[in-house]
Amino acid sequence: MSYQVTIQPSGHQFTVNEDESILAAALREGFTLPYGCRNGACGSCKGKVLQGLVDHGKHQENTLKKEEIAEGKALFCVARPLSDLVIEVKEIRAAGEVPVRIMPCRVQKLEKLADDVMLMQLKLPANERLQFLAGQYIDFLLKDGKRRSYSIANPPHADELMELHLRHVPGGRFTEHVFSAMKEKEILRIEGPHGSFFIREESDRPIIFVAGGTGFAPIKGMLEHMFAEQSGRQMILYWGARAKKDLYMAELPLQWQQQHENFSFIPVLSDPAHEDQWLGRTGFVHQAVLDDFRDLSGYEIYVCGAPVMVDAARDSFTKTRGLPEDAFIADSFTYQAD
Repeated sequence: MSYQVTIQPSGHQFTVNEDESILAAALREGFTLPYGCRNGACGSCKGKVLQGLVDHGKHQENTLKKEEIAEGKALFCVARPLSDLVIEVKEIRAAGEVPVRIMPCRVQKLEKLADDVMLMQLKLPANERLQFLAGQYIDFLLKDGKRRSYSIANPPHADELMELHLRHVPGGRFTEHVFSAMKEKEILRIEGPHGSFFIREESDRPIIFVAGGTGFAPIKGMLEHMFAEQSGRQMILYWGARAKKDLYMAELPLQWQQQHENFSFIPVLSDPAHEDQWLGRTGFVHQAVLDDFRDLSGYEIYVCGAPVMVDAARDSFTKTRGLPEDAFIADSFTYQAD
């Protein structure tokens, strides 16, 4: 049996399925509530039940005291509804509202997606989760005090494992290790989340996503978040790469295009190989957007990739197509070699 939950003061509503926690259902439907451990231990998800009944679930007594239960408090990460509910909790809408944490993690999986792209999945300690907004990034804290930053490729509602897409940087100390010596189960330290590259939820403008290479990673998380939220906003993804093999997950946006009427995918290759037999768009990815749109004044554009691409997109979109400067949201990748 499912129940409807209304969040106050926002008025947002979502449905909780049988044997699903309030928090899990909220995240699944795209509403970001505060949380930390997701097992009733930390208290970050504590809120108030204004109407209705809940099963409080398993939790540590010092995290939710009996007198708090009497006051209507609940831990939404473990509480399950027994009726329709009205709850009081502040939804997270800005990066500054998400706590930055330093945590150990274990390499759960390594999988080559292309010759120079590695998918890495990270598992946090038992009973720990990292809260983030779709599109943000983490830093690896290396033993010599240096940092390496990578965007989170999974959406917040699917956070059991953290997914990253790492491009091999020749001479780069960290990625040389990842591609040649790193083994699954290796222990690393991370800090995050960081960054202001996330969806501006208060807007209803159609969205153009522009990805260059592994700039697809945070945009993947953003789109999966939007699909989970069942957003009605029109969305287009332009993904630029050199050759067909560099579109290392092209089957995924093609699948999204089949599943979601409000989404379309336009791959663009700058230097397709002869064996690609490419019949699609060619050239620079930002130029493909310019070719398709004479007026961008009513859009929001999210761009992620190399600095030269991001800068060219910002300059041309705002100066020649009327895009408001505050409607251009970008994450510019820089690569470090030692």
